[in-house]
Amino acid sequence: MKTISFKTHVGEDGRLQISLQPELKNTYLEVTLVYQPISLKEKEEKTTFSQWQEGFFEEVIGGWEGELLVREKQPDYEEREQLL
Repeated sequence: MKTISFKTHVGEDGRLQISLQPELKNTYLEVTLVYQPISLKEKEEKTTFSQWQEGFFEEVIGGWEGELLVREKQPDYEEREQLL
């Protein structure tokens, strides 16, 4: 069993959208939803990183282990006819 904790917003239509990791596609899950309304003050006090899943930065930062990525020189801007 795994636990994912995050803060989100329920839309005006009353729907809550939850996105899970791609490796869970085509998988049956038993889901238990426990919710706690948060006050506007709590919402304003949250930090920038509170929306990221736990462990996200440890998995992503430093993840590229291939050859060095190089951005090629960009071509000159194409001159276009002026729209009427």
